[in-house]
Amino acid sequence: MRATARAWLADTAGGLPAVFWYLWSGLLINRVGAFAMLFLPLYLTDVRGASDALAGLIVGAYGLGGVAGVLAGGVLADRWGRRRTLVWSHLAASMLLATTAIVTNLPAIALLATLVGIAHSMPGPAFVAAIVDVVPPDRRSRAFNLQFWALNLGMAGASALAGLLAEASYLALFLVDAAATLAATVVIAWKVPETLLRTAPTPRPELAGSRRAGLLTPLTDRVFLVFVGLTFAYAVMTTQTSTVMPLAMRADGLGSSAYGLVVALGGFLIVIGQLFVPRLIDGRRKHRVLATALGLAAIGYAGLAVTDGLPGYLAAAVVWTVGAMLAAPPNAEINAELAPLALRGRYQAVFFLTFPAAAFVAPAVGGASLQYLGDGHWLAVGLLGLVTVAGHLLAGPPRERRVARLARTRTTAPVVRRR
Repeated sequence: MRATARAWLADTAGGLPAVFWYLWSGLLINRVGAFAMLFLPLYLTDVRGASDALAGLIVGAYGLGGVAGVLAGGVLADRWGRRRTLVWSHLAASMLLATTAIVTNLPAIALLATLVGIAHSMPGPAFVAAIVDVVPPDRRSRAFNLQFWALNLGMAGASALAGLLAEASYLALFLVDAAATLAATVVIAWKVPETLLRTAPTPRPELAGSRRAGLLTPLTDRVFLVFVGLTFAYAVMTTQTSTVMPLAMRADGLGSSAYGLVVALGGFLIVIGQLFVPRLIDGRRKHRVLATALGLAAIGYAGLAVTDGLPGYLAAAVVWTVGAMLAAPPNAEINAELAPLALRGRYQAVFFLTFPAAAFVAPAVGGASLQYLGDGHWLAVGLLGLVTVAGHLLAGPPRERRVARLARTRTTAPVVRRR
């Protein structure tokens, strides 16, 4: 039994460098404390007297800031460095959150929300680029699996803390979030060296001068954009959970407690089961794993068309959550493999844009779809999933050939630069 446990632990988390674990720790600390902005609408309406419409605009400003932050974070990660981008964006977020806690003027809060959105989104591309820099290719699947697990573990911890703090004091809510972000800053500044290789070789002749190309190169990379498009379609599906599904559950006579139970079940399954995913997918071709994952998501969401009770919603959540667990490691790994060495941050930035874009498209289109199609909306979501399954199966082989060509041209491995 002990030998089996050791073998499982080695398969799940073994062989990863210390720098990865410091990055992972900083990410976990940050996610556990990242709850203040979840309560921003309630804070604005209950404490600052904002109308629902104004609160929505201010929260929307936070989202727009996130789009700008993702792009800026990717460019800075490549030009300025991963470590600097991570440290200064975390430090800025900590200071902005603390300021938001004491500012009472609504226009000023709107400006701060925009700036917090920028600061919160900037570390994403740098985190992933740094992980790719330091983790050997044969261990990246495990690294991204652990990263996904940390995100969900942190969100579970944040949810537990947020409710208690919000009931006690909104001031405490923002200040504890600021303190957690500052703690993550300290961990990264203290233990994470610069991982950007300044003299990285250009992996393809057509990418010569790519450092000056900015975001143009990833935005004109057809193989990469096909993958981004498929990821966007999947993100539109998964965003149904937080945007359209609450409306469908209300129409079925289910309250907010039932919705909370469905969401909590998904988070619980990921926290408990994600560490067992590597053994399931190791050695399997990534596009087939993704096709399987998207197929499960399609079945789960389409299943909502024939259910109107809580047991049906819970069963569907189990199916699409298993799909999400399978999809996370290969999705991140493919994104890393397609990025040229000199443009990892910028490729990550374009990839990360799929999520705020999906957060806009899913409710904008999904609300109208639910209104006019009713339960047929979920069949449409399932059909989108099946189209995405076919897309991965068709795009997978040429994508793998492209990755193999890139791997052959990388004659020197990334080297960690010490401070």
